[in-house]
Amino acid sequence: MTPIPLHATDTVTEQFLGYRELLFSVVYNMLGSVADTEDALQEVWLAWSARHRKQDAGPVENARAYLVRIAVNQALARRANLSRRQETYVGPWLPEPLVTAEDNASGTAERAESLSMAVLVVLETLSPLERAVFVLHEVFGFSHPEIADILGRTPAAVRQLAARARRHVHARRPRHRTEPDVHSQVTERFAAAALGGDLRALLEVLAPDVTLWTDGGGKGPATSLHPVRGRDQVAALFMSVAATLSPGEVDLRYRRVAGDPCALVFSGDSPLAVVVVDLTPGGDRIAAIYSVTNPEKLTGIR
Repeated sequence: MTPIPLHATDTVTEQFLGYRELLFSVVYNMLGSVADTEDALQEVWLAWSARHRKQDAGPVENARAYLVRIAVNQALARRANLSRRQETYVGPWLPEPLVTAEDNASGTAERAESLSMAVLVVLETLSPLERAVFVLHEVFGFSHPEIADILGRTPAAVRQLAARARRHVHARRPRHRTEPDVHSQVTERFAAAALGGDLRALLEVLAPDVTLWTDGGGKGPATSLHPVRGRDQVAALFMSVAATLSPGEVDLRYRRVAGDPCALVFSGDSPLAVVVVDLTPGGDRIAAIYSVTNPEKLTGIR
């Protein structure tokens, strides 16, 4: 096998790195796992570099489309294994949060383009192909013919998958937009009330039918192994947690997850939880709370 000339190697690497953030975001939105996404991108790089080592291989006319096709198929190949791991997971499984600084709302490209925690949770109920089509079309604007080429399906089949996925997602999470400042204010009011043991303030910010998901994975603190529903039940649970905390035991910091505000709970320099809230269409009450406490999903937080 003839080695690639040095200047060609530089070009191959630069092309891959130029699209890496896009590839990361596509795969992460399909998997919800940073570790699996990084593994998939490693395979994409190996396939991309191997393609350029073939003596009889012609030039790649559209590097973006070629790399996205490899990345999507890597994600689909890993989806089955990830689903099997989720079947034996202890308690609710939530996507691994991608945290950025509060003063960098746009974040890096792969994080800014990632879907909200609430939408990622809904995407877990789609089939792998439906999820791939939804991510490629709704998030990144690929056309149905482009997606058909990526997935090896007909445009008509892709349109059907897209319609099913869109109906499914919108039925479970209707589109509504909350002003970022309002979302941040509600998040901070909730976190302060929940950890401060202020029952009245907590009840004021929770919707009557609020649902709490806690992902500890059997390794981190989990308030419940099942979703907790209802304002009184959720508030009582947080009051019991607050009662166990000593003054100064934990530290609250605020960042963003995929553009949405989140509360980080630290003990010293160690993260204990990432908490993201989803608001009602009116934007003044919390409809859902997602708390990730599994330490394996918090390794990237400093």
